[in-house]
Amino acid sequence: VQLVESGGGLVQAGGSLRLSCAFSGFTFDDYAIAWFRQAPGKEREGILCISTSEGSRYYEDSVKGRFTISSDNTKNTVNLQMNNLRPDDTAVYYCASNEGRCSGWYRTYAYWGQGAQVTVSS
Repeated sequence: VQLVESGGGLVQAGGSLRLSCAFSGFTFDDYAIAWFRQAPGKEREGILCISTSEGSRYYEDSVKGRFTISSDNTKNTVNLQMNNLRPDDTAVYYCASNEGRCSGWYRTYAYWGQGAQVTVSS
């Protein structure tokens, strides 16, 4: 199993970024894929998850209405669209996968990408 994030960077507050997670080594129908983030000095927190059986699930209230998750099975990618970004969204963003259902708890996930830095300036 391999997960590779791309699309991070620096953006001004109010701007948008799209992160992609390219996955391989498993069938999306059998797995859940989630996005987490970790800011300096803080615990890793779940943001959104997607699976074939459950659709998308939010785990962080502060991103509702701003972030969405989607899958592109033809490209084996899961995307995180982030709009109206705020400085407190600054963090390293990770995609993670595990067989079965979604969960917002990071210890549920066995497989992780390397992370993508997102920095939002005020």
